[in-house]
Amino acid sequence: MSLKYFFGCIISFPLLPLLFYQGKKIIKETPRLPEAKKPQGFIKNNVKKTLKIISIGESTIAGVGVDIHENGFTGALAKEIASKKNISVLWKVYAKSGYTAKQINKRIVPKIEESNADIIVIGLGGNDAFKLNSPTLFMLNVNSLIKNLQKKFPRTPIYFTNMPPIKEFPAFTKTIKFVIGNLVEIFGDKLHNKIKKKRRVFYNKEIVTLEKWSKKHHLKNDASIYFSDGVHPSKLSYELWGKDMAQFIMKKRSFKKWLKAK
Repeated sequence: MSLKYFFGCIISFPLLPLLFYQGKKIIKETPRLPEAKKPQGFIKNNVKKTLKIISIGESTIAGVGVDIHENGFTGALAKEIASKKNISVLWKVYAKSGYTAKQINKRIVPKIEESNADIIVIGLGGNDAFKLNSPTLFMLNVNSLIKNLQKKFPRTPIYFTNMPPIKEFPAFTKTIKFVIGNLVEIFGDKLHNKIKKKRRVFYNKEIVTLEKWSKKHHLKNDASIYFSDGVHPSKLSYELWGKDMAQFIMKKRSFKKWLKAK
């Protein structure tokens, strides 16, 4: 158990009744948006190279907040890679709103129809934090997820996205941002430390803040433009996040190796 998590538990324990009450109130007041439709797509360029992407995860990967996946995270990711590298990209999304790492592993991975992929992208952490799962339990389930994916796709690099920026969610109270926001950052630290020694597994450890995004992309630092419902990303956020993740992937040796080999 990390010291940060230990002291976080001590500080957070008296806040649990308030956390429970505020959480129920937020669920009641926040509109329930559907998952995006059309979970697969193909971007064709006039070249023979085709990158096959599989995205799996929770609500953000499921595209909650936009109408179709082309306007969501995976669509933005695929467009950026296709554009920057002048290659065709075939992509498919397997995701479910509300799923934890354990549920993704048990319920989504067995449903993956593809027998091969060039890249697997995973977005999770938020639901494990909302359920107050411990970092140890979170990593046990993540390790199991990685093992199952590597059995199915032994040579395919796995890329974990940034942890969701819970401290930035406008719909959340200060108490929830403190408790859940700190917990998800601990998840990120654990994930980073555990996969550093794993082959072909990567984690984008950058902590997303609206201030940094606004400066980087020359936008107004206004939470309303980044969120669809106070919790899930807007189309703009999915676009920025997908592009940033694409840049992260394209810098890795595994991607450059694939690009040269094909």
